[in-house]
Amino acid sequence: MDAIKSQWAGLPPNVRGILWVVLSGLLFASFMAIVRYVGTTMNPIQMSFIRYAFGMMFMLPFFMRMQLSDFRAANIKLHATRGILHGLAVMMWFYAMSRIPIAEVTALGFTSPIFATIAAVLLLGERIRMRRMVAVAGGLLGALIILRPGAAIIDPGAIAMLVAAPIFAFSDVMAKLLTRKESGPAVVGYLSIFVTLVTMVPAIYVWRWPTPEEWALMALTAFIATLGHLAMVQGFKLADVSVTQPAKFLQLIWATLIGFLLFSEFPTIWTWIGAAIVVAAVSYIAHREAVARRHE
Repeated sequence: MDAIKSQWAGLPPNVRGILWVVLSGLLFASFMAIVRYVGTTMNPIQMSFIRYAFGMMFMLPFFMRMQLSDFRAANIKLHATRGILHGLAVMMWFYAMSRIPIAEVTALGFTSPIFATIAAVLLLGERIRMRRMVAVAGGLLGALIILRPGAAIIDPGAIAMLVAAPIFAFSDVMAKLLTRKESGPAVVGYLSIFVTLVTMVPAIYVWRWPTPEEWALMALTAFIATLGHLAMVQGFKLADVSVTQPAKFLQLIWATLIGFLLFSEFPTIWTWIGAAIVVAAVSYIAHREAVARRHE
């Protein structure tokens, strides 16, 4: 064990960061597979509420170690706005998972950083130069290639995912805005609280008491998603986003394998082409942001 630890510590930070991101992609793909399986019998809105309710339970020990001052929000309205928007996006994501292949959900989800660039301009007043504008346009083109409007009937689940992606992006930018004056744990805590409340209201109207298997699987989704986020954060700590972003493309590989083995799903060639364009655009944007930070 000590030998493994020493070998791990001897790896360059960028390599360790990439490996953490690869692990997070595998965890998120596993999470999506369970959601897809449970989604065949449970309403997506109810699933989103149960997932975040369990997530709150897993985070309680962490919250109990925090001080009350960490939760004294300077901008409760922005927390509430972010929580409401994020809750709506979560419900749309669960709906998409119940309708379209896992790989397609993953590929469309890659567009979120593209929309985050646009949101940063609108909410934070960040400047965007021509090369990044071209990358944004390329990413949106990749999304259109995945959807192929006019060439095929677009599933409502795909539309829901494409609507959810920019909302998730705005949520991320609002989090960046909040962390300027507030602690990270407070930002995470308020999001968990508001999303649970937002999803609880519609979940009441579609509620069906889950079976013991469904309870266990939904608890597992919350646990796996939490581990996935921790692995992703650790990866971003060790390596620059411009380095780790291309590794996220492996999540599409995991999603494809799981979708094929468990649900006999396989993405079309257009999904692969579109996803490759989106990942290339996102990687370039991340690279330009890293260059800009080094020159600040």
